[in-house]
Amino acid sequence: MDIRVETERLRKDIEELGRIGRDPAGGISRPSFSPADLEARAWLQKKIEEAGLFYRQDGAGNQFGRIEGTGKTVMAGSHIDTVLNGGMFDGAAGVLAALECLRRIREDNVSVQKPLEVASFTDEEGNLVGDFLGSRAFMGLLSRPEIEQGRTQFGLPLTEILKGTAFSVETIAGARRSRPDLEAYLELHIEQGPVLEDEGVPIGVVERIAGKHYRQCAYIGQASHAGTTPLELRHDAFLGLSDFALKATQHVATRHYGSMVTVGRVILHPGVFSIVPARADFTLDFRSTDAATLADLEAELLAIAKDTASTRGLGFASRIVDRTAPVAAAPRLVGMLEEESRSLGYPSMRLTSGAGHDAQIIAAECDAGMIFIPCADGISHSPDERVSWDDLEKGANVLLRTLIRLAQA
Repeated sequence: MDIRVETERLRKDIEELGRIGRDPAGGISRPSFSPADLEARAWLQKKIEEAGLFYRQDGAGNQFGRIEGTGKTVMAGSHIDTVLNGGMFDGAAGVLAALECLRRIREDNVSVQKPLEVASFTDEEGNLVGDFLGSRAFMGLLSRPEIEQGRTQFGLPLTEILKGTAFSVETIAGARRSRPDLEAYLELHIEQGPVLEDEGVPIGVVERIAGKHYRQCAYIGQASHAGTTPLELRHDAFLGLSDFALKATQHVATRHYGSMVTVGRVILHPGVFSIVPARADFTLDFRSTDAATLADLEAELLAIAKDTASTRGLGFASRIVDRTAPVAAAPRLVGMLEEESRSLGYPSMRLTSGAGHDAQIIAAECDAGMIFIPCADGISHSPDERVSWDDLEKGANVLLRTLIRLAQA
């Protein structure tokens, strides 16, 4: 069956959604449960209902559009929340491509046996309580204490943010109860890296998704006068952090090449130009596609951090914020995606994803697979995030063909 997506309609949807949450810095700020996000959710609900799909929303705010059938559900989707000052395609391209696929299936009266759903998961970006609040709640992997005690990236408790919504600790904890039995989950996403563009290949088929540990850390020293305290007598928390960041990067680059370590945010206290920093709060993110390597990194990086603290006369504190295990894409879906790419005449290549995705959470329940499309210069989480509409069309057509194949099996 030679069925294709309506590219102009898909483009219009993405551009419309991209106007919701525009910020003065030129990007999109649409964190989950913000006013912009609530507006985007209403927009998506309308689009799902206009497409003739059955709309539902679970207790975590995950949104779905369904074509009924018998047996286990074949699902595709991603997320519509963004990082602060983010781009137009991260997540949104996957949700709206999946919506377009289900629209085309209904419009052409394609015969499918199994139910099909488009899904948009809450807070994939981790602005609220670690990453993947929505998909973790959907899978029953989010504990009640995590919800009750969770503190968001904005400093507010999650429970405070929920007061302005229709959701609560109870509804989020119970979201798993409305989950259908799943046959497979597919997610189209921008690569968020440069490989596909550099290779001139429009379709990436993901083989593995890296696991991640995210920690909140601090070096604790002693505040003192910047003009009168000799360098050799200082307990400078910032120098401890700087020393650690360099040593950690060198260690990962030489001992675990291919894994990643990042200090993404730093807050110095008291933060005054004339005072030696007494405290350096920072985030520590490390990733690997191998579970054993991830465990080794945790032990080794914490050992480096503590050794640095001892050498510089500092205290060191650390707590885990979020951890996600590495996941392999289902071999049968990898094979299907490659076969459908070939049948459409699109070159493809296999890739590993260093970024986390809802697919790795859903993989606990069913086979999961991912399609990557190139993004210009590998840039994502930025107002400069861009894709070729032709590449998006190709990725959506691969998604469409694979969904039909899965729902007809």
